[in-house]
Amino acid sequence: MKSSVIVWILCLTGLSSVMAQDETIIRANTDTTVVISDFGGIETFQSKSTLDPDKAALYSAVFPGLGQMYNKQYWKLPIVYGGAMVIGHFIKYNNDFYNAFRNAYIAETDGDESTTNPFEGQFSEEALQLNAERFKRNRDFMVIMGVVYYLVQIVDAHVSAHLIEFNINDDLALQPTYYPREEYFAQNVGMSLVLKLK
Repeated sequence: MKSSVIVWILCLTGLSSVMAQDETIIRANTDTTVVISDFGGIETFQSKSTLDPDKAALYSAVFPGLGQMYNKQYWKLPIVYGGAMVIGHFIKYNNDFYNAFRNAYIAETDGDESTTNPFEGQFSEEALQLNAERFKRNRDFMVIMGVVYYLVQIVDAHVSAHLIEFNINDDLALQPTYYPREEYFAQNVGMSLVLKLK
């Protein structure tokens, strides 16, 4: 009886001490967050970013590339504007040929002798119509790609503003590990991911 009471008292004492050790005090201000634990350790986390992801997305929506400038990722500007120029070039290219073949098809089929087909003798009526439809389809596809590209650069600005807040330093490291295989004296080379938090 006495021994069981002593065991219960020890269990309750150990449980209360464990619960007391888990309590932490968290204090935060604008620049630093301090965590003080009952173990006596004090950890300080410096804030990494004051960027507003919503503001970055809004800037990119108003003017493409402005969100990347807000995030100070100037190296992305050639990608944003280069991609926009390529897509714009192909939209214009396909639109010009669409208009040319459409006008030639109209001139060929309207029965008016005053209108001339610039492709006369090169394409039949059916070929003119098929080419006009093909270039129209390509133009519309590139317009859709332009809209997708516009949305992607907005998402990129928003996500980048979030990710800049994360600290990437020497305390987080990837270390390759070599594991020799003892069976039949064979050896295999592999990689493992070791995440060290200091």
